[in-house]
Amino acid sequence: MTLMKPRSRMISVRLSEEEYTAVRRLCSLTGARSVSDLTREAMRTALRSVNQEDSLGGNLDEFRADMKNLEKKLEQLEAKITIIRTEGAP
Repeated sequence: MTLMKPRSRMISVRLSEEEYTAVRRLCSLTGARSVSDLTREAMRTALRSVNQEDSLGGNLDEFRADMKNLEKKLEQLEAKITIIRTEGAP
């Protein structure tokens, strides 16, 4: 049996009759115990998605910085190779 955390906050949302009927139907299809459980799980899913995108965005920025650094080092290496070839040429 799942141990439930105490709930202390409430969010109120107005739905049309059609929206509410669709949500109740979704509860039946997904096996959610209530509209609240279904809504809570949808919010958790949305929050996980946002958090994952944030962490991926941070990693992407790091990756871009690493790529720029690597590009700079390659340019420096290319310049050194060109100098060595030039000095060694007859």
